[in-house]
Amino acid sequence: MLVYIILIVYIAFAVGIGIYFHRKSKTVSDFVLGGRSVGPWITAFAYGTSYFSAVVFVGYAGQFGWSFGISATWVGIGNALIGSLLAWVLMGRRTRVMSKHLESATLPEFFEKRYISKKLKIASAVIVFVFLIPYTASVYNGLSRLFEMAFNVDYSVCVIGMAVITAVYVILGGYKATAYNDFVQGIIMLIGISAVVVVTLANKGGFYSAITELSKVSAETGPMAGMNGGFTSFFGPDPINLLGVVILTSLGTWGLPQMVHKFYTIKDEKSIKTGTVVSTVFAFIIAGGCYFLGGFGRIFVDASDKGLPAEGYDSIIPAMVSTLPEILIGVVVVLVLSASMSTLSSLVLTSSSTLTLDLIIPMVKNKDKDKSEKRTLIIMRALIAVFLIVSVIMALNKNALISDLMGYSWGALAGAFLAPMLLGLFWKGVTKAGVWASLIWGVCATAVHFVLKSAGMLSGTICGFNVASPVNLGAFTMIMGLIIVPLVSLITHKLKKLDVDRIFSCYDKKVEVPHAVALTDNEGYVVLPIDKGEEK
Repeated sequence: MLVYIILIVYIAFAVGIGIYFHRKSKTVSDFVLGGRSVGPWITAFAYGTSYFSAVVFVGYAGQFGWSFGISATWVGIGNALIGSLLAWVLMGRRTRVMSKHLESATLPEFFEKRYISKKLKIASAVIVFVFLIPYTASVYNGLSRLFEMAFNVDYSVCVIGMAVITAVYVILGGYKATAYNDFVQGIIMLIGISAVVVVTLANKGGFYSAITELSKVSAETGPMAGMNGGFTSFFGPDPINLLGVVILTSLGTWGLPQMVHKFYTIKDEKSIKTGTVVSTVFAFIIAGGCYFLGGFGRIFVDASDKGLPAEGYDSIIPAMVSTLPEILIGVVVVLVLSASMSTLSSLVLTSSSTLTLDLIIPMVKNKDKDKSEKRTLIIMRALIAVFLIVSVIMALNKNALISDLMGYSWGALAGAFLAPMLLGLFWKGVTKAGVWASLIWGVCATAVHFVLKSAGMLSGTICGFNVASPVNLGAFTMIMGLIIVPLVSLITHKLKKLDVDRIFSCYDKKVEVPHAVALTDNEGYVVLPIDKGEEK
């Protein structure tokens, strides 16, 4: 009963925030960017909560905790240092400044104006809409499995209910409703994961007892196959494939449209500094806690004859949570619901705004600005509903593995967008052809891998990496994108220098200082500053 009360209160609060901000989201800028006036803590929590969802807590923490033991914690550390800290340091300020300078509200619009190509905008918008769907489905999948455990509610009912709740507060309140909900959800996540880790390990006699028990389990595969202690070692039983997970989940954020979008909304310089610190600490606690907890999955869940979880990877965390007291189960449910709703709201807002602003509105001419704003908001809200319906249909396939759905989604999106986005902020030499090469590479590599894997034609390893893993594929597409874009750009036609200089002029701060010129001898002159209006 207590679990139900906690859940109802939380849902009512989330919807209430959406209703409150409905009155404050009257323009497209308000709905998509929060008027670019969101404070540092709100922005930082919005970034962190969009980063982590049921995909991490249920899917990745369960599967990779099982595969790598407590060394899976390295994934959380990578998420904090690369996915949060380095992302904010390298991209935060430059993305905010250039996106404002180019007046772009979405990633495809940024590509259009940065590379002066409407075709790039259209292609990018299609890629965003298509490949955010499987990621959204993976979030539904993870959350619904946990709800099945806690409430014994049918999986499909959980998926549909989640979509309805998310639709209500995102359609009503837009970005600000999403961001402020993210702040509350982030606090719940911080408290929840800390409590769950402590109590779950306490059920096994505490940390040292749990470590001792885990050290007795032998690895089935990898360099340490057949040896005890692999799951408690520093880099785990399979460090090569662990690296693939770290790269995908950490570097991937640099090219995901829903993550980059958070930088567009930054209010001021102070927000960047605060956001960098807060989002990094948040990632350390949330991601580190999730993967650390998942590392102990083998002492809570029985393995099948093949050495895999008897009911699948995605059942591991729900099985561990089921041993907790009722009040903590309620906390976990709200924790995962919070994480998932924040991610879902970010995904659907990104997808609908991209499709509306980059594909539909450019085809509709309307000289009346007020009517144009209203029409845009109506279309955007309608597309949120469409996107949720499509993703729900995909999520109803309960047998789809969460890590596969996310791996393909992140692989295609970050493989296509990471290099053009990152390099485009720093290097004037990126060409249209280089961007096209990256987009084609990310999508085609993902599609080919999906077809071959579905046909059972992928097996074995290359340099220790499992070639059938969508996670390793995603990591590979990102790394290759960073190689392909510079190579193609060096041998293809450059953008006009005048256009590039205009685009990068936002980083050139001109300072005018009054001065007096003191003539000297024939060798030249000396420029001296004016002090309080007096010449020297």
